[in-house]
Amino acid sequence: MIDYSKCLEYEPYAMDKNQKDKFLTECLWILTRYHYDHCKEYRKILDSENFDINTVHDYHDLPFLPVRLFKEYDLKSIGEGEIQKTMTSSGTTGQSVSKIYLDKENASNQTKVLTRIVSDYIGKKRLPMLILDTSALLKNRSMFSARGAGILGFSIFARDKLYALDEDMQLDINGMKTFLEKHKGEEIFLFGFTFMIWQHFYKELLRTGYRPDLSKGILIHGGGWKKLISEAVSPQEFKESMRQVCGIRSIHDYYGMVEQTGTIYMECECGHLHTSVFSDVIIRRPYDFLEADVGEEGLVETVSILPKSYPGHVLLTEDCGTVLGVDDCPCGRKGKYFKISGRIKNAEIRGCSDTYAEKF
Repeated sequence: MIDYSKCLEYEPYAMDKNQKDKFLTECLWILTRYHYDHCKEYRKILDSENFDINTVHDYHDLPFLPVRLFKEYDLKSIGEGEIQKTMTSSGTTGQSVSKIYLDKENASNQTKVLTRIVSDYIGKKRLPMLILDTSALLKNRSMFSARGAGILGFSIFARDKLYALDEDMQLDINGMKTFLEKHKGEEIFLFGFTFMIWQHFYKELLRTGYRPDLSKGILIHGGGWKKLISEAVSPQEFKESMRQVCGIRSIHDYYGMVEQTGTIYMECECGHLHTSVFSDVIIRRPYDFLEADVGEEGLVETVSILPKSYPGHVLLTEDCGTVLGVDDCPCGRKGKYFKISGRIKNAEIRGCSDTYAEKF
């Protein structure tokens, strides 16, 4: 099996393409064999395709699972008694949700990888953290929604934290003033989901006239853009608007999903999403599923070395994207960098922010 204790010590953006291809091929080959032996549903899928893993010498050729399968089936490679945590995807009323089953090892590895990736952007020391959401999300600790899991996961970077919204999703201005005065002059880490930040933080700052000084802040935000795009808010306008109301300049979007929790793709200073050494994206043409060229839009396949308790290591998403380059981003990070352009037509809404926006 994979020696995670060694693999997870690698720097997230240090391997060039040749090194990373070899590393991922070895890890993902092992995981494919493991899930074939431990998940009967996964084995049936591969057998139905007459797939022979012994003929595969490159992870690009491993079979992918459509991410929607996790909404239809309980896919896991562990016994019921080994389940420590069940993650659920976001979903509007009437939608089925993905269920992801984690054992202790998988949950621990996710946290370790998230730490290594995010530390490359905010540093290794813990910071005062302003969570642009409500603590009400975390009432059920055994079953996390994607939004709750995101908040809990990023909270490991906090040495002191404040939820900026109360249970009624109202901005706690007095609490923010006290918190920011306590940490005056310090770097502040902010985290939230895109639509909630826009609706309940940015708009409330505009309405109330409160202008907190977050010029030393670092904001990481994620979730879908569907609702903001419908309001004609571009990523560039989102950043500029946040700068205007609170002075924050270090703003990073990220791409990720509950089906591969811990494996996130952070936006660098140049506005590009980056794969780490622990993961990759492959853009596939929708008509034949062959790999698209750099600069060509297609369906996004994500791979990760983390999913061991369930067969989520090679997934075809319902997103469209484009690889922009490999090993040559001006930010200096090695690896593939890319952009996401949206959902495929008729796909269900699934981003944390988009799901909330539909309810809102």
